Amino acid sequence: MQFVPEEVSAMVLSKLRDAAVAYLSEPVTDAVITVPVYFNNAQREATLDAAAIAGLNVMRIINEPSAAAIAYGLDKMPPPASGADAAGRTVLIFDLGGGTLDVSLLNIARPGNNSSSNSDNGSFEFEVKAVAGDTHLGGADFDNAMVKHCINEFIRKNDVAEDGVWSNQKAIRRLRSACERAKRLLSFTAQTSIEVDSLHDGVDFCAKMSRSRFEELNKELFGKCVKAVEKCLEDAKMDKSAVHDVVLVGGSSRIPKVQSMLHDFFQEKKLRHSVNPDEAVAYGAAIQASILNGDSDNADADADDKKRVMILRDITPLSLGVEINFDHTMSVVIPRNTFIPTKNTRRYTTLYDNQIRVSFPVFEGESASTLDNNLLGKFVLSGVLPAPRGVPQIDVTFDFDTNGVLHVFAEDMGTGSKNNNTITNHSGRLKKEDVERMSREARSYNRKRKRTRSSLQMNSGNLVILE
Repeated sequence: MQFVPEEVSAMVLSKLRDAAVAYLSEPVTDAVITVPVYFNNAQREATLDAAAIAGLNVMRIINEPSAAAIAYGLDKMPPPASGADAAGRTVLIFDLGGGTLDVSLLNIARPGNNSSSNSDNGSFEFEVKAVAGDTHLGGADFDNAMVKHCINEFIRKNDVAEDGVWSNQKAIRRLRSACERAKRLLSFTAQTSIEVDSLHDGVDFCAKMSRSRFEELNKELFGKCVKAVEKCLEDAKMDKSAVHDVVLVGGSSRIPKVQSMLHDFFQEKKLRHSVNPDEAVAYGAAIQASILNGDSDNADADADDKKRVMILRDITPLSLGVEINFDHTMSVVIPRNTFIPTKNTRRYTTLYDNQIRVSFPVFEGESASTLDNNLLGKFVLSGVLPAPRGVPQIDVTFDFDTNGVLHVFAEDMGTGSKNNNTITNHSGRLKKEDVERMSREARSYNRKRKRTRSSLQMNSGNLVILE
């Protein structure tokens, strides 16, 4: 049986919901779902589709570092202050998980700190200043470096063909698991062993791995971690001395080299571990869900919970725009690091005489050329009044919602012709009827699926020039 990625992700979400139902002894229908900060529009929409297949109503999609900041901030934020401390605390969230690195810089403050009435009403405002990261850097990449090293050692010692070793996928999986265990142990000990029975042609593999060797193998990856932090500070136009706290999130943030690099970079700043790195994101999402659900009005809530109000001001991780002219120029409509939700309008015109139809390819990315950016989809405006090129005036509006999903509107100011579209016509996006069908199927055999893995990577569509 074959499944599309959204179905596989829905299996994971269904399993999590079943665990929550078993623990709470009551139905669970709503959810706050976290995603890596650099998840693009298509991946966020695929996440919404997966939730729909699983029968969950998504109250909000939030970025993982923002969720971690909520978990940390509500636990550690001091009472309202005056003077230099009134602006709150600047917190850098360093989230190194299994597959992605997310870095976010936030200001956590109590609304009213800058006003004349500093009443402690239990409210918090989380304002994201900048984000950076790498969608291809995580714990699995450290494992891969060790796997490659071990196979090279095995080939060198046993004089076997490289293709032959790599062709045995079961053996490679066992080696990868052994490398992952070694990586975890090296967070607590200076040396460990990697052992795999019958790695190739009945020959066992056994090798010592020291922490220093592990760090040397992953030197380039560790360097990328620091560069992501530098990029985040640069985008926020902030010096590292302005950061009050550095919060570590994600299992791979336990790696000693990661911690030592961050300690050296921030010098006197103490790395915060008050929230379990493995649970911080889920904890923050649960707090967000509780507030969105209005649980502060629950009779069982304590006094502090009833007074708690949280404002999360997240930002766009990538610039959004349309392709114009014949040279693949990216015209930015919403710049990166803009607070969301947000809406912005830009005016465009035609490239040909008597043009009656305009096609707008929509992209996200930071390059001036759309060739280096990610195509999200396209929409078409028909009914443009025939006129010499450059005469028609067409307003294009981008509306970016709190879930990070883009809605686009276009209007010919001369004829009043309009078109609006949620950017869903990506080549890999499921149709509404497909989502509904999969949801029905999921309900019928959801409990039978136990081992799942998800992937939300979408395929890019074809490039289209503005007509």
